[in-house]
Amino acid sequence: MTHDPLHDPVFLNEVRRDMLRFAEMQLRDKAQAEDAVQEALAAALQGRENFSSQASLRTWVLAILKNKIIDALRHRVRERAAVDVESDADLDVYFDQRQHWAEDTRPSAWETPQQAMENKRFWEIFEACLYRLPEASARIFTMREVLGFDTEEICEVLAISNNNCWVQLHRARLTLRACLGVKWFGEAA
Repeated sequence: MTHDPLHDPVFLNEVRRDMLRFAEMQLRDKAQAEDAVQEALAAALQGRENFSSQASLRTWVLAILKNKIIDALRHRVRERAAVDVESDADLDVYFDQRQHWAEDTRPSAWETPQQAMENKRFWEIFEACLYRLPEASARIFTMREVLGFDTEEICEVLAISNNNCWVQLHRARLTLRACLGVKWFGEAA
């Protein structure tokens, strides 16, 4: 019998802790964050046979969580606006009229193991730099650059002005650039 990390309590505790931290930063609601994490873990367990091992199990589970968070944030917007939207309308942007991948949304090729290790280390440093940002800047940056929200959606969800959003994004980018410059690129502080 092979070892399955999804049934390993040490792995689950470790990944759950990271997932909860990320979800709380995005959702700003402990109960909603916990729900998103539980739903993501349940989906991972249920869809385990769909895991192709091209990415790490941790990355795959975090990708599921990212989708749960996006769903929760979009649900908040829909509740506030009280507008009925078709559930599959968001998928249309990924496909052309013949239902093939749209040119700019095609899945990319997987990286080599060496690239994956370098990439993993980079993202660990990036995450450490991200968690050093002020809470509001980190949340806005992650919504825009990681979760793919447009500025209008961010402003609506967070009830902030467009100008405030751009100022926060600018500050976050500058701070992240400085942190990565020191921690990843080895530049002088």
